[in-house]
Amino acid sequence: MTKEQSEPRWPGLMIVLSAPSGAGKGAIRRRLQERLPHLRYAVSVTTRPMRPGEIDGVNYHFVTPEEFHARVEAGYFVEWAKVYGNYYGTPREPMETWLREGHDVICEKDVQGALKLMDIYPEAVYIFTMPPSLEELRRRIERRGTESPEARAQRLASADCEMACVDRYDYVVVNDDLERAVDDIIAIIRAEKLRSCRQRHLVDQVRSGGRIG
Repeated sequence: MTKEQSEPRWPGLMIVLSAPSGAGKGAIRRRLQERLPHLRYAVSVTTRPMRPGEIDGVNYHFVTPEEFHARVEAGYFVEWAKVYGNYYGTPREPMETWLREGHDVICEKDVQGALKLMDIYPEAVYIFTMPPSLEELRRRIERRGTESPEARAQRLASADCEMACVDRYDYVVVNDDLERAVDDIIAIIRAEKLRSCRQRHLVDQVRSGGRIG
């Protein structure tokens, strides 16, 4: 069955947003939550150091490597990976509970994590966010000022390989202007929720003599 024909696993919509490091997926996700207050954020777990302005439990759940590996052994994560020397993982809960309850959920994942999620949640919507140019990506990473020159070079070198995976995604959004990028993603979410497989209950309601609204 095609993606359009297959029945969704949950009434809620799962949106996975990923991008090369520095492309602005965090800023996009935060603005989406401001404009779509119903959207739940599935907070990932990481062992990387907390950056200035970040809040534990809001941006990430920050843990030690020992705590992370204990959670791996306990089956806590849907997927996990080592990225740029730090571990990142996607907790199964409360994400799946929210989806079962009908809430839309957004995940913010690196490319490696998103590719793993594609095998586990094929019904999710995968959006790749990219910078307008590699030069702009370099400026954004330098402006962030949270990595060493070596780490910045590693992220830029990885960006080309990550963008080569774009065909695995459902949509591509260029983050040249934050509000325009957010507008594009809101349009994607609205369109996805109107897919025929998500509207069959309405069709059945009308066919049985009911009325919508």
